[in-house]
Amino acid sequence: MNYSKYIPAFLIGVLITLVGALLLRTCTSSNEKVDNSYYIITNQIRKMNKMVVMEQDFSTIQRTKMSTEVLGGRFLPAMDKEIVTFTKTNAQVSYDLNQLKMEVDSTRKTLTITQIPNPEIRIIPSVEISSVDDSFFNRIEQKDLQKIQKAAKDHATAQVNQKKLIDQSKIQLRENLDQIFVLAKALNYEVVDKTGSLNLLKL
Repeated sequence: MNYSKYIPAFLIGVLITLVGALLLRTCTSSNEKVDNSYYIITNQIRKMNKMVVMEQDFSTIQRTKMSTEVLGGRFLPAMDKEIVTFTKTNAQVSYDLNQLKMEVDSTRKTLTITQIPNPEIRIIPSVEISSVDDSFFNRIEQKDLQKIQKAAKDHATAQVNQKKLIDQSKIQLRENLDQIFVLAKALNYEVVDKTGSLNLLKL
């Protein structure tokens, strides 16, 4: 039997099979690459610290003078008493990154920020009585101490520059997010900020 006439058809079949295998391998490798980059970015987002906190600590000393009449003021002049308070204040701005929303599109190669958490401000003053001018005839009552402590806390809270603290916390938030943005750029993803609150021009 003459098999020579079947050789061209056989070779064509082998060639088609090889081309098909190469195309399949190329597509599979491309898909694996996309899937891997998607996994790397989403995994980095999950590992990110869930809370960004910016803190400031400061202290103040206040002197409060009070006048008290002794025996109704009939026999003795009013007596002055002084209370010195030492107030330590911790001011915090935090972001709960569980509220951060990002969309990773492995087909279009985009990382889109759709929601940034709002800053949460906490101001925690702690007041200590450092010095009290107190005597038998010039007692300081508990209600006076409470009033002075409250005034010291209110004063400390008012001294916090909340706008400056929030501005500094935004820088800290951006630094935390940069590790994701730089990674996305390295994997040829475009970073899109739909919130308009992040300066992505520096990337």
